[in-house]
Amino acid sequence: MRAARVASGYGARVMIAEEYRVGGTCVIRGCVPKKLLVYASRFSDEFEDAAGYGWSVGKPKFDWSALIANKDREITRLEAAYTTTLERHNVEIVKSRAVLEDAHTVRLATGARVRAETILIATGARPHFGTPIAGEKHIISSNEAFQLKKLPKRILIQGGGYIAVEFAGIFNGLGSEVTLVYRGDKILRGFDDDVREHLTRELTLRGIKVLTRKIVAAVEKVDHGFDVALSDNDQIMVDLVMFATGRRPNVEDLGLESAGVKISERSGVFVDEFSKTSAANIYAIGDVTDRINLTPVAIREGHAFADTVFGEKPTKVDHSNVPTAVFSEPEVGVVGLTEAQAVEKLGAVDVYKSSFRPMKATLSGRDTRVFMKLVVDGKTDRVVGCHIVGPDAAELIQVIGIAVTMGATKADFDRTMAVHPTAAEELVTMREKATSHGDPAAQ
Repeated sequence: MRAARVASGYGARVMIAEEYRVGGTCVIRGCVPKKLLVYASRFSDEFEDAAGYGWSVGKPKFDWSALIANKDREITRLEAAYTTTLERHNVEIVKSRAVLEDAHTVRLATGARVRAETILIATGARPHFGTPIAGEKHIISSNEAFQLKKLPKRILIQGGGYIAVEFAGIFNGLGSEVTLVYRGDKILRGFDDDVREHLTRELTLRGIKVLTRKIVAAVEKVDHGFDVALSDNDQIMVDLVMFATGRRPNVEDLGLESAGVKISERSGVFVDEFSKTSAANIYAIGDVTDRINLTPVAIREGHAFADTVFGEKPTKVDHSNVPTAVFSEPEVGVVGLTEAQAVEKLGAVDVYKSSFRPMKATLSGRDTRVFMKLVVDGKTDRVVGCHIVGPDAAELIQVIGIAVTMGATKADFDRTMAVHPTAAEELVTMREKATSHGDPAAQ
C-alpha cells in the first residue's frame, strides 16, 4: 500500500492485485486486531487493581462475541479507509489472485493478463505448523483465533515467539486457563536472555503454565475437548489447541521461476539492498523477503522502493537498530543489541540493569516487577541496546529508539533530567554497572 501510494505520487500508473482484503496481514489478521484483543484482556487487571485505590467494582462480565463483533467493525472501517486512500491516489485495485507468467506479464485469476514495466511482490507470509502430526486438523492458527465463536476455557498454545506469547496473555487476561508449550529452553528466541527469563517469571505469576523443551506430538478429539499428547508423554486436556510456530513467506504458486525470481536459503524472495530480486525489473518487500518481519519495516521498504524506482532517489533501508515490541502482559520493548550480541561484536561491553516494583503495584498489591537494561559499548560509551519489560514498554522503546539510532552515549542518558515519579526515569538514573565484559583499554 505505501509503495503503491508513493509510486503513484511520482507519476507511475499503479495496479494492486489483492486476492483477499485490502490491508494485508497487519490490518486484517495481525497487529491491529491483535492489539484490540490485548486492550480487552488488560481490563481484568484494572478491575482488580481498582480496589486498592478505593474503588468498589462489581463482578465484571465479559462478552467474547461482543468483542469480536466490535473488532470486525473496526477492521471493516479500516479496510474501507485504506481502499479510499489508494483510490484517491489513482491506484487501481483488482480483487484477484495474480501470478507471474514472465518478468513482465501478470495473469489474474480471471484469466486476464496485465503487462507491467515494474512488478513488486508484497505477498507477505502465512502461519506454518512445521512437521505434520496426528490430529493436526484440530489445530488453529492465529488467523482463526480472531474469529472464534466462543472463548475457550482451556487453551494450549505451542510456540515461543511474538504471536504465541501475545495470545497467551490475551486468553489469560480474558479468563482462559493457558498452557504455553515451546520446544526451546526459553521463550522469545533472539531476545536478550534477561528479558526472556523475566517475562517467563511474569507469565508464570499470572497463572500461565509455561512448558519448555517439549512439543505437541498429537491431538485427539474427545467428548470433553482435545486430548493433547506432548513429546515427553505427558497428556493435557484442553478445549482448544493453537499453534504459533512461525510464518513462511507466501512464495508458492506465484510463478516466480517463470519470471527468473530466486528464493533465498531461508525460503523468502532473494533481494539486494534496494529490494531488487534476481529479475532486473521485479522487486520484493515485507515478510515475503523474510528479512525483518515487522509492519513498519515493510512500510519503510515499500517507500524506499518507490523512491528508488520512480522518484530517482536510490534509497537503502537500514535494518539495524529496529525498535520492536511484544504486546505480552507485561509488554516487552527492545532496540539494538542483546548483551550476548554486543559481547560477540564489540568485546568490551558494560551492562546496566534495574528491576523494581512499579509504583502502581504498591496499592494494588499486584505481584509484578519492571525490568530495564542498557547495553553500552565499553570503548565508545555508546548505548547499543535497550531492553524493557513492563507497562508501556512499547511506547518507551519507540522514543529510546531515537536516541539509540542517533548514537547517544551512556553519558547522554546520565545527564538527561529524570521525570519523577515514573518508571522511565530508571533509564537515566542507572549508574552502577551490573556486568562488564572485556577491557576497553585493550581494544
